[in-house]
Amino acid sequence: MRWLIKGDPADYGFRELERDRRTLWDGIGNALAQKHLRAMRKGDELLVYETGEVRAVVGTARVAAAPRADPADPTGKRVAVEIAVGKRLARPILLAEIKADRAFRDFALVRIGRLSVMPVPDELWPRLTGTAEG
Repeated sequence: MRWLIKGDPADYGFRELERDRRTLWDGIGNALAQKHLRAMRKGDELLVYETGEVRAVVGTARVAAAPRADPADPTGKRVAVEIAVGKRLARPILLAEIKADRAFRDFALVRIGRLSVMPVPDELWPRLTGTAEG
């Protein structure tokens, strides 16, 4: 499986992931995003999207460990996943570019703007990474 994860670079961005090499992706409260986190498996590929002023896919990562209890959740109901850095894309893929391409009209990033974890359909993955690599 392949996924897109969204985060605010003011809190923790791809630059910090490059520095740290691995991190626990935690603090996700949305029920649908939690469903997606629970479906992740070690080795799954990730696209890292930065929100805020950036609003672009900026790099890749992979799931480094299976989902586990989120230490940021006092109820013990939510999960988190450990992720490992991949590589920074040759250039960011802007949300505006994605929205302008009709191939992405049904993609969750376009349809459900506030969703922070989503699957990337197989047919869109090479289109996203190919756009970034050139």
